Amino acid sequence: MTNIAPRSLNGPPKSSIWERRLWGLRFLFQPLETIEARSQAYGDDYRVSQPDATPALVYCSSPEALEAIFTAKPEQLSAGRGNQILKELLGEHGIVLLEGAVHQRQRQLLMPPFHGDRMRSYAQVIQSITAEVISAWKVGATFAVRPAMQSISLQVILQAVFGLEGGQRYEQLRQTLSQMLDGFGSPLGAMFLFYPFLQKDWGAWSPWGRFLRLRQQVDDLLYAEIADRRNQSDTGRTDILALLMAARDAKGQPMSDGELRDELVTLLFAGHETTASALAWALYWIVSLPHVQTKLLAEINALGSDADPIAIARLPYLQAVCQETLRLYPIALSAFPRIVKQPMNVAGYGLEPGTVLMPSIYLAHHRESVYPEPKQFRPERFLERQYSPYEYLPFGGGDRRCIGAAFALFEMKLVLYGFISSLEMTLADSRPIRPTRRGITVAPSDRLRIRVTGLRPAGSKSVIPALSAYPIN
Repeated sequence: MTNIAPRSLNGPPKSSIWERRLWGLRFLFQPLETIEARSQAYGDDYRVSQPDATPALVYCSSPEALEAIFTAKPEQLSAGRGNQILKELLGEHGIVLLEGAVHQRQRQLLMPPFHGDRMRSYAQVIQSITAEVISAWKVGATFAVRPAMQSISLQVILQAVFGLEGGQRYEQLRQTLSQMLDGFGSPLGAMFLFYPFLQKDWGAWSPWGRFLRLRQQVDDLLYAEIADRRNQSDTGRTDILALLMAARDAKGQPMSDGELRDELVTLLFAGHETTASALAWALYWIVSLPHVQTKLLAEINALGSDADPIAIARLPYLQAVCQETLRLYPIALSAFPRIVKQPMNVAGYGLEPGTVLMPSIYLAHHRESVYPEPKQFRPERFLERQYSPYEYLPFGGGDRRCIGAAFALFEMKLVLYGFISSLEMTLADSRPIRPTRRGITVAPSDRLRIRVTGLRPAGSKSVIPALSAYPIN
């Protein structure tokens, strides 16, 4: 058999340090345009770093490369080491920073609360919070979409994950967490995530100093809640914190207070801004595209009033709307980076130890050969065919796939169902909405506002043709 020499990755030529810094700033402020421009210039899999740089940084979006990365053995790639930049946010016990047996232990402890059978217990929390937010609006009211969705997603985390339902600690956490997370909610704020040298405490007035003090307040509240729970020993609780406290590993050991704190904060960062952004995008497309809203209403009406949450979650067109939302603007632009530990071949490219691999979810979701007219919002794609986990990967892949994927989708479906079944809506501004960076994700700009034009009475059925009257094309 003839050995085929590995190919060399395309990428930008040698450039000055100022040119590279300019590209870095452009990635912060215009992330989509930046990675798309390089993909168009250099192909599906390309290096970002200089030809002789160490370590090399490689973006991958071809199905072949993604499959090689997500199926690689632990001795080939390191996933936790590439996430150390998040240590100040998540803590040293956060699952995304762990490796090997320690990572597997933590993942096994975290998985049960997110099992499909547990979803029903979270439905009432999601639906009641959504209904409360919606009830504040009357006909003619205009609301900012992203803040509304952030309010819902944060309250869901506080109640379903942290197990807090009102009271002083609930309010303190809600306010402090909102302030802490908003600090990273702009391109300038995101710079503190990407540039560790900016993480300097110059006092409470400085951005990083303010974050550290807010983080300490959050830690004090979380540790107080954990201590109260250990003293109460309430076995009837179903929130995720209670389930994590009851979990035991193979040796019969529970999570420590530090592990519980870090995993709660990890779930917060992974599920708050990301879910809120996805919900904002979904509502934008539903309201701005009448044919999408019409099909969705027809499907909802066919389900009838007082629909069971599990039946809602199984609605095929609603599922397709959520899937297409996560395709067009995925929750995270890239999956967790992997660092090559030993020489290996990925999609025909020879990679040396130390190479940093960035599996690009966004670029994979915009491959025209897989998704014709990739910039168009067309949920029917997901009714026409199934995609492989290397073509559609909104929650990452391999042993680092997001453990909260089922919870996030369930929350999306119930919140959208609540909005569409309760409100008649129109865009307050017809101008196209552009994506803007908010931390690690991209969200609709703050110009996205929706006007309530009518209320749908509970149990009413709009006069809309059956879904089958609309051909899938």
